[in-house]
Amino acid sequence: MKKPTHIEECIRDSLEVYFKDLRGVEPAAMYEMILGVVEKPLLDVVMKRAEGNQSRAAEWLGINRNTLRRKLLDHKLIK
Repeated sequence: MKKPTHIEECIRDSLEVYFKDLRGVEPAAMYEMILGVVEKPLLDVVMKRAEGNQSRAAEWLGINRNTLRRKLLDHKLIK
């Protein structure tokens, strides 16, 4: 099996496995589920790379600092 080299390929492969694991059962609310699964590790890694600097992380993510802070609180990545 070819190892994915891009994030998009990793996501595509994971979604294919997800559908296979469903064994014909139709999924529900996938959009929110996928965003929830991806958002927390994205925020966690970006904050670590930005050395905890929320302004820098927000800039890298292309979102408002207040939005970032709310998301960090929602995911319990900060107190």
